[in-house]
Amino acid sequence: MKNCDFTETDLMKSTFKNTDLTDTVFFKTNLREVNFLSAFNYGIDPEINQLKKAKFSIVGVPGLLNKYGIEIQ
Repeated sequence: MKNCDFTETDLMKSTFKNTDLTDTVFFKTNLREVNFLSAFNYGIDPEINQLKKAKFSIVGVPGLLNKYGIEIQ
């Protein structure tokens, strides 16, 4: 699912199983209860998307913090 645009989309309760989300846009997207546990290469801004009860693996956390320029090791 590379280069997709999910601007203002309702994806509630979706599952991105083993999905490469390179260059995919999430802007004002309803991501409540979405399962990203095996998704990778995403960049999601928690401040402009609804993420309540969304599931992420620990290795995916950098994709939620990209905009802050934080290095996680």
